[in-house]
Amino acid sequence: MSNLHGSYNQKIDYVFKIVLIGDSAVGKSQLLARFSRDEFNVDSKATIGVEFQTKTLDIDHKTVKAQVWDTAGQERYRAVTSAYYRGALGALLVYDITKRESFDHMARWLSELREHAGDSIVVMLIGNKSDLGSLRAVSTEDAKEFAQSQNVFFMETSALEATNVEPAFVSVLTEIYRIVSKKSLLPNEEHEKGDASLLKGTELAVNNELPRAGGTSSYRCCTTS
Repeated sequence: MSNLHGSYNQKIDYVFKIVLIGDSAVGKSQLLARFSRDEFNVDSKATIGVEFQTKTLDIDHKTVKAQVWDTAGQERYRAVTSAYYRGALGALLVYDITKRESFDHMARWLSELREHAGDSIVVMLIGNKSDLGSLRAVSTEDAKEFAQSQNVFFMETSALEATNVEPAFVSVLTEIYRIVSKKSLLPNEEHEKGDASLLKGTELAVNNELPRAGGTSSYRCCTTS
């Protein structure tokens, strides 16, 4: 069970970098705002360049700081890729359930992610804007099939209604923690650097479901390496 931790003075045991990727206007920044500050801005403007937010959680009695990076999805900002992905241990691959094109681009985004961050990065496919079900252009079944074929987690979210947002982030962070805690850990201060080598060459054997949070579950298949 993972609980939010509010103190600014506690010892940080781990710092895990997570990146948000996907097309522009799929709601990446809104997901970040909902997770980090429990906010939703209906007048949100497109992200220019890169920004990040942090949030501290308790996972298995350890204090974990999530450093979540968000960037614009427009092609003209793709030059930031290498630095953006460097040191990332997890990623949320976000599409808009009402825009089929944003889902069709997921394979390209995932390929780029794995090229820059490695195959061992923990990835969750996110179908955002589940509150707009009447406008749905991507079925849950199609998304599950893609997630299964690519061996990634899957969850549908609504940043507007705060549905599954925290469980999605917490699930990814918990899985990263599970992998890292099983390895020969580096000194705590080196975790602050977000060393990506922690996951390189790690075989990841997972159950079909992540731990349930708030009555929700996420989907994953198979074993990745």
